[in-house]
Amino acid sequence: MSNLTIVTEFILMDIKSSWELQVVQGLLFLVVYLGALTGNLLTVTVRVTDPRLNSPMYYFISNLSLIGLCYVSVTVPKFIANSLADNKSISLTACAAQIFLFIFLSTTDFAFLVVMSCDHCVAFCHPLHYGLIITPHMCTQAAGGCWACGLVYSAIHTGTIFRLPFTQLNVIYQYFCDVSQILRLSSSDVQYYEFVVLAVGICIAIVCSVLLFLSYINIFSTVLSMNSMEAHNKALSTCTPQLAVLLIFAISGVIDVLSPSADKASLSSLLTGMFYPMVPPVINPLIYSLQNREINTALGRMFNRCFEFPTRVFYD
Repeated sequence: MSNLTIVTEFILMDIKSSWELQVVQGLLFLVVYLGALTGNLLTVTVRVTDPRLNSPMYYFISNLSLIGLCYVSVTVPKFIANSLADNKSISLTACAAQIFLFIFLSTTDFAFLVVMSCDHCVAFCHPLHYGLIITPHMCTQAAGGCWACGLVYSAIHTGTIFRLPFTQLNVIYQYFCDVSQILRLSSSDVQYYEFVVLAVGICIAIVCSVLLFLSYINIFSTVLSMNSMEAHNKALSTCTPQLAVLLIFAISGVIDVLSPSADKASLSSLLTGMFYPMVPPVINPLIYSLQNREINTALGRMFNRCFEFPTRVFYD
């Protein structure tokens, strides 16, 4: 044991590019990052400042935007700083924090999508009882449960991964601390327990996914049985954004799970790693603003208030 070297920092991916290309790469990520921040921050702000967006759906959407705002801030700023400063190292503590926050926000995001599907199911299938079932207190409890689920699951994951010190190589072939890359550097004992935790998490995710899809199947079957075109349009305008967000989330997860763990630095691993931390937070606000008329209208009112100049009357 005296000959083992305990790893205290990791070296992130370096694709051996020129300094100019690294700067362009960092600036490109900065533009995307600022775009994601702006979109999600606008969605949260318009929900908080506009009293007309007080329904449970917009309450949950604002939580999803808050998650997206934090989600893109976990990994991207560190990568931008490393690119511009030509520094590829990250401490063990910062790496553990990245993994904890990344799993925490991903799990919470998925939990909110499940809750929103149940909310829509009650709204369309039991409209007369919606006000009795979906109360503000229940929405607060559901949101708290989503955040708590993410916190507990992430704590178990992170505790399992970092329960033993790292004594092997410290090179991560990704621009952030990816779980698969960290497991590659961990001991076989840690890998076994993490496999058990992942298996339990996948089983829970499958059950929640089935519940989610059954909710939307029930919604569309109920709406299609009606002869009202207004009900059809309302169902499409309400459920389409959530289904699009769910599809992006699922594609991101599939890419994350099925992508082989890189054993060398390459541009393909960089692009794969970019997808699921950056694409959903960027696209989700666009989906909500483009597909939701109420949010569009509320954004217009907010901008009008911000840029409206009071008129002054001057008397001689």
